[in-house]
Amino acid sequence: MSVFGSDLKKATLNSYVGFDTITKQIESKLLQRGFTFNVMVVGRSGLGKSTLVNTLFSSHIVDSKGVSPKQTTEISTVTTLLEENGVRLKLSITDTPGYGDQVNNDACWEPIIKYIKDQYSLYLRKELTPQREQRISDTRIHVVVFFIAPTGHALTPLDITVMKKISKFANIVPVIAKSDSLTVEEKDAFKRRIKQEIEFHQIKTYPFVDTSEEYTVPGSDQDRANKQIFQALKAMIPFAIVGSERNIVVDGKAVRARRTRSGIVNVEDENHCEFTHLRDFLTRTHLQDLIDTTATIHYENFRTRQLMALKESTTMNRPEA
Repeated sequence: MSVFGSDLKKATLNSYVGFDTITKQIESKLLQRGFTFNVMVVGRSGLGKSTLVNTLFSSHIVDSKGVSPKQTTEISTVTTLLEENGVRLKLSITDTPGYGDQVNNDACWEPIIKYIKDQYSLYLRKELTPQREQRISDTRIHVVVFFIAPTGHALTPLDITVMKKISKFANIVPVIAKSDSLTVEEKDAFKRRIKQEIEFHQIKTYPFVDTSEEYTVPGSDQDRANKQIFQALKAMIPFAIVGSERNIVVDGKAVRARRTRSGIVNVEDENHCEFTHLRDFLTRTHLQDLIDTTATIHYENFRTRQLMALKESTTMNRPEA
């Protein structure tokens, strides 16, 4: 459905007015302001979370934990300013060390959910302040990249529980970590099994609705193209990925790759893994939609619940006349 509706009368311009420059005006203002993108990574230690983040953004942003995982569940955030062709991006990476690494993992997801909700609470408090900031600093998590161990078998009960809980509060994108440890047949079978489990357990992975429908005319070429992109993305999830910060010369050209016993895995070769699809998805095609979906769906749901609870509490505590 068009945002303007079908009942509006369309007038013809007799001469050039100039409001078509509004997109350039918006672009200029946004470039001055810069952008914020907050990513959370969730997964067991040793799955290459730090390496993938550094590979995604082509920069050393997060230090690798090495072979000795943090013996703590303390959540930490690293914030970096990146600039590309005049576009400034304030990138925050939130790590969740200790997830799934304990002998007893009961309720190990609670610090993760609490952190996500705490950022919503912080934003809401600033939003409700009488003299609020003109631009509220946004620490809300825009996407949770969930790392699945390449077992080749199935999702663990813990994975299912945590993914389902996170999906109620944030955009979640599952990836199969270190997929080069699986053969092509094993990887394809593993992806199919994970898809079936996600559908069976009704886990809402991003994108969970075709958000483009609101802005396009049903049946139009743009509408059909958007739906094809949406279906292609849903078919690709979970992304089977490999990360590497090392450059290896292949056919005279330096590429980011991993050297294994069976040969060289080129991270950016679509025949080797789906890293480029994940990167394009997160940064080139859906970055803004991840931010918008966080604000208009996840945060809005949280905000509504909080304000309704506040209203009920106020009503109950109001003295009778």
